[in-house]
Amino acid sequence: MATATASTNPSASASTPSASASTLASASASASASASFAFPREYHFPAFYTRQTNLTTLHAQRTKWSALILAYARHHRIFRLALSSAADTDLFFNRRLDRRLNADDIRDVVDFMRKDGRAEYVGGGSSGDVVFLFWRKPDEWAGLVETYVDQSGQKGSVLTVYELVEGDGTKGTDIHGMDTEVLLKALNVIVKRGKAQIFGQDDSLGVKFF
Repeated sequence: MATATASTNPSASASTPSASASTLASASASASASASFAFPREYHFPAFYTRQTNLTTLHAQRTKWSALILAYARHHRIFRLALSSAADTDLFFNRRLDRRLNADDIRDVVDFMRKDGRAEYVGGGSSGDVVFLFWRKPDEWAGLVETYVDQSGQKGSVLTVYELVEGDGTKGTDIHGMDTEVLLKALNVIVKRGKAQIFGQDDSLGVKFF
């Protein structure tokens, strides 16, 4: 998926690979990547790719697309979706059927997901090309980080954002390799709870846990 979002990482340049590795581009670069994901039965029905006119059916269709996007993103650890090229990816284009969800309908589903807190345009606002996909919401990631800090005995310690994303200490956890901006959203939730403090500059952000 093109050049999506690698340049939007606010942390150290050394952690840029985590952001670029978590776009839909890398997960859908080959057919083998998608082959390991079990698509739901709706994915194989032509009508799934046509926007329904009945409001009840349309809501069900949006719900199923939202669930598919989040499941696919979780499976491949995708944190960002570039809407300008999304329709060409395996997620939205069923090559066996030669059917795809068009760009306008993809945006419609994304707007549906935004209302549920499951998507957000990078940079904020109500439009844009790249969106965050929250297969875990920021507060859910915050809980995961807090659990890691508790279990690893690091309350009172200072950790850099880079250490959390790329360090050996988080290997084997879902924190390792996550998108830096999504992690910062989670850390800000912990700050609001009064359990952490973020300090430093963009290239050397650190966080102290209480």
